[in-house]
Amino acid sequence: MRVTFLGTGTAMPTGERFQTGILVQEAGRNLLIDCGSGVLHRLQQSGIGYENVSTVLLTHHHLDHVADLLPLMKARWLAGEEHLEVVGPQGTKRLVDDLLSVHDYMDGRLDLQIREVVAGEFSVAGFDVSAYETRHSLPCLAYRFDDRFTFSGDSEAFDGLANFADESAILAHDCSFPDDVDVSNHPTPETLGKALAGRDVGRVYLTHLYPHTDDRHEEMLESIGAHYEGDVRFANDLKTISIE
Repeated sequence: MRVTFLGTGTAMPTGERFQTGILVQEAGRNLLIDCGSGVLHRLQQSGIGYENVSTVLLTHHHLDHVADLLPLMKARWLAGEEHLEVVGPQGTKRLVDDLLSVHDYMDGRLDLQIREVVAGEFSVAGFDVSAYETRHSLPCLAYRFDDRFTFSGDSEAFDGLANFADESAILAHDCSFPDDVDVSNHPTPETLGKALAGRDVGRVYLTHLYPHTDDRHEEMLESIGAHYEGDVRFANDLKTISIE
């Protein structure tokens, strides 16, 4: 399995980090998790391209996770691709319907398959996935791919989500702000370190990084390390990880 961080940023973009998107690949299968602004460009830069992504799995419906969804539809249509599957939490069909109602010339251009999922197990794009409900300001799901890869989506850090990710080879976890920012719906390094304490994860990558975290990576890692002894690193756009 290969995991590529297409976007590790947020709704406050920087020149280095586009909004959320992660590409999961295995045995010729490509699955895009979230599709924030800039992800379409990162797909091209990754060498995969939008022509080779026919399934999108959404964690939730905030703009920085779905902004490039309609552009992806249009790009695939213009490239002669005929279909796209969009899978996500409850409300995903309404989201897509609303996008097409605003840009109605796109309605019917692709064979769109929309599927809504809840916490539990399901299959998508040939991958077996487990979903877990996170703590965010909108309904949001974390996703786990066997014991190999877990993505937190957007969420506060809490024991239930840490347990869900336990024994994953790779965990990509939201860590939006340093400790001195008063925030809800996202973790700070201290709360993430406390939640992960005692868990066995091969490596943790921090993502969904607001500009507030710039030049503060070392202190954030120290804050996590005060509670959690595992391998923790910062994700960057176009970083690819191979998972055996």
